[in-house]
Amino acid sequence: MTSAPDASMPSAPLAGVRVLDLSRVLAGPWATQLLADLGADVIKIERPGAGDDTRHWGPPFTTRTDGGPGDAAYFLCANRGKQSVALDIATPEGADLVRRMAADADVVVENFKTGGLKKYGLDFDSLKAVNPRLVYCSITGFGQTGPRARQAGYDYMIQAMGGLMSITGQPDGAPGAEPMKVGVAVADLFTGLYASNAILAALYAARETGQGRHIDIALFDVQAAMLANQAANWFVSGKAPTRMGNAHPNLSPYQPFPCSDGMVVIAVGNDGQFRALCQALGEPELGTDDRFAANAGRVANRDQLGPILSALTAPLTMVALMQRLEAAGVPCGPVNTVDQVFAEPQAVARGLTIEQTRPDLDGPVRTVASPIRMNGVAAVSDRPPPALGEHTEAVLARYRDRPDRA
Repeated sequence: MTSAPDASMPSAPLAGVRVLDLSRVLAGPWATQLLADLGADVIKIERPGAGDDTRHWGPPFTTRTDGGPGDAAYFLCANRGKQSVALDIATPEGADLVRRMAADADVVVENFKTGGLKKYGLDFDSLKAVNPRLVYCSITGFGQTGPRARQAGYDYMIQAMGGLMSITGQPDGAPGAEPMKVGVAVADLFTGLYASNAILAALYAARETGQGRHIDIALFDVQAAMLANQAANWFVSGKAPTRMGNAHPNLSPYQPFPCSDGMVVIAVGNDGQFRALCQALGEPELGTDDRFAANAGRVANRDQLGPILSALTAPLTMVALMQRLEAAGVPCGPVNTVDQVFAEPQAVARGLTIEQTRPDLDGPVRTVASPIRMNGVAAVSDRPPPALGEHTEAVLARYRDRPDRA
C-alpha cells in the first residue's frame, strides 16, 4: 500500500491543463480522473445538496468522523484528484459562473442528454464563443446524431444493445444459460478511456492550431468498437458469435481448468505453448496429436480436448499446477477474488492500492492506483476524492468578480 505521489508537480504531463468536469456517474468521471492523475487541474461541478449520483450508490458507504454514513464507495473509484464545487447550473448565476470558468478552461467534459446544456448557454457553440481553444467532450448513450440521439443510455442496457451480453455467459443448453453482463461497467469504463484519449489528441491540435474541438463519444459506439475480434469474426464468416461460457472463440485451450483446491486459467496462445503444456502435464504425445497439434484443430475439437486436460489438472493443487506451467513458459493464473487481487505480491510490489485521508471521514480513503507509470513513477493525483462542495468557496472566489468574456 502506498501514498499517492504529487501529480500536480511541474513534471506531471498535464500540469497547467484546466478541466471543467460537468459529468457524473462513471464514463465522464473516469475520463477526468485519468486526466487528474496525469496532472490536470480538474474542477468538478456538482448539484448542491446532492452531488454526483454515485455518492448515494451504496452500500457500502464510508463513515464520517461523526459516525454517520459518508460517500458511497462507488463515488471514490472515479473521482480522485478533483476539486468539488457545489453549483446549480440551472440558475442564471450558476450558469454565468460556469461560463466564466469555461473561459479559462482547456477542456469541458459533460454527459447531459444531447442538447441538454443549450438552454443554459453551456453548449459547445456558446462556450466556444468565449473560448475558441476549448476542447469540449460530450459523452452520451447514443451520440449527438441518429434516431436515438436524445435517448438516455446506461451501461447495462448498452452492454445488451451493443452485443456484449450476447457473447457473455454460458452457452444455450448449459446450466445457468442466459445473456450475462460483465461484472463491472465496462461500456462506461471504455467510454471514459476513449474520451480521455480523444481529449488528449484534441488538446494537442488546439495548441498547434488555436482551435478547439467538439468531441462526440457515445457508449453505444464504444460498445460496438469493443466487440473487436468478435465483430471481425462476424464480418468475415457471416455467422453471429454466440455465448461460449469461458471458452475463447479463436483459441484453445484458453479457459479455467479445475484443481483440487480451486481453478487456474490456462491461456495458450500458440502451438509451441500447447506442446509445452502437454509436456508439463506429463502427456507430450498430446502435443503432436493430429487433432490438437495446430490451433485450428484444437478449436474444432475443443469438446474433446477440454475433458482430457481437465482430467490431468484436477488431481493437482493450484500451486503445483502453476509451478509446472510457469517453469514451462505456459501463461496461467489463479481465479482470484477481489481481496486476493490486492494481496497478490505483484499488486503489493506495484503499489496498486493508494491510501489517502479526507478530514470529514473516519479512516483512510483507499483507491486503486492508475496503471500508468512514467519513468518509473505512478501517475496518481495526491488529492483524494473530494467531499461535496469542499472547494466551492476557494474556486468561485477566483471568478465571482471577474467579468464574463461573453
